[in-house]
Amino acid sequence: MAKPWATFGVDLHLDRSGPGLRRGLTDALRDAVRSGRLAPGTRLPSSRSLAADLGVARNTVAEVYADLVAEGWLAARQGSGTRVADRTPATPGHRPAPHRREPARPAYDLVPGTPELASFPRAPWLRAARRALTAAPDRALGYGDPRGRVELRTALAGYLSRARGVRADPDRIVVCAGFLGGLGVLADLLRHRGARSVAVESYGLPHHRRLLTRAGLATPPLPFDDRGTRPLDDPAAAGAVLLTPSHQFPLGLPLLPERRTALIDWARRTGGLVLEDDYDGEFRYDRQPVGALQGLDPDRVVYLGTASKSLAPGLRLGWLVLPPALVEEAMDGMAGRTPGVLDQLTLAEFLASGDYDRHVRAARLRYRRRRDALVAALAERAPHVRVTGIAAGLHAVLRLPPGTEPQTLRSAAWHGLAVHGLSAFRHPEADVAPSDALVVGYGTPPDHAWAGALEALCRALP
Repeated sequence: MAKPWATFGVDLHLDRSGPGLRRGLTDALRDAVRSGRLAPGTRLPSSRSLAADLGVARNTVAEVYADLVAEGWLAARQGSGTRVADRTPATPGHRPAPHRREPARPAYDLVPGTPELASFPRAPWLRAARRALTAAPDRALGYGDPRGRVELRTALAGYLSRARGVRADPDRIVVCAGFLGGLGVLADLLRHRGARSVAVESYGLPHHRRLLTRAGLATPPLPFDDRGTRPLDDPAAAGAVLLTPSHQFPLGLPLLPERRTALIDWARRTGGLVLEDDYDGEFRYDRQPVGALQGLDPDRVVYLGTASKSLAPGLRLGWLVLPPALVEEAMDGMAGRTPGVLDQLTLAEFLASGDYDRHVRAARLRYRRRRDALVAALAERAPHVRVTGIAAGLHAVLRLPPGTEPQTLRSAAWHGLAVHGLSAFRHPEADVAPSDALVVGYGTPPDHAWAGALEALCRALP
């Protein structure tokens, strides 16, 4: 039977070498500190605990600790045990790196794509987690279905059908680690099916293009005009298209009805797939939200959704609603890509209880007020700046005089603003003239900082 004191303390792996037990242990500990494997401040096991783990006498460990304290590698204080000393030992030929001044952190974050994290519904989420964990069967903690927990897939099917017009059932939903996790699964699937390219929008998120490129897929830009994205001119130009039809990111234009129909016709004629990124589709302010494109043809459209904008990106919770023919293939690629089961069960309970709807409605009201304050401030302080893309979402596009985007970004940085220019989202091969603008996210700043962020933004504009 293990002695009670042997069950306490921290684990410590040491490779003892050299002649003699004491010297070997001393060298092993010294090397662990010198190499950085034991960081400054790390608390070491008590001499009794380490002696029991190594099968040596306690006095041997105590003497080794005392030697290394005397050398300055360790520090011992009464009541706090033995720790790695707070110092960086010099090594032969090593020079300390020169001190570098860190750039000042922006006072206000207006980068698009993130909700107000301070408003995450912590208390309702915690209640949902407790209820979900209490009700979960033991088998829920196993490896389970690669599509994700059935409780979440069932709750999502009901919510997406009701709120977004998606035609779904639980068997066709795959839960994934955020949007990028789902896009990675689809990229692998498309490559396996022989696709060579995925057409993307002329303006969009560069990291989506990079993910597809790393998967071996070309990313030709879709045609674009002043009314938004157009379907492919060449029917055979791509095996799939990725776009944001409900609220194009970042320009904010919904895909026109006739172009929706043309896109579905293209998919049916060519056997291609439409990958629908429902980017912030729940946050529409001036009229009813635009329904999901997937409802027009669930056999040709893959719907990608996420909780990143409605709740928080750190949850890493996303989902795919797949055509029946793709479910098995997608499941084959889900190894290691499914979110943790406790978060899945919590979101299922959060949806089923109505807390998710209540949170989204409250967030929609808060973001609409911010949008209105942004539009009013610009009308008063910078009437020459035209604001577009404000019918939905968590950002607005501020149109600037030609040639002024670079200097406006420098001015914004000087005023403590983190903000992106429209040029950061333009596809390098897009056949569209560059346009000067700022893409201003109004979701991220907490409520108490919004007035200051608006003031700084107005001062930074040309």
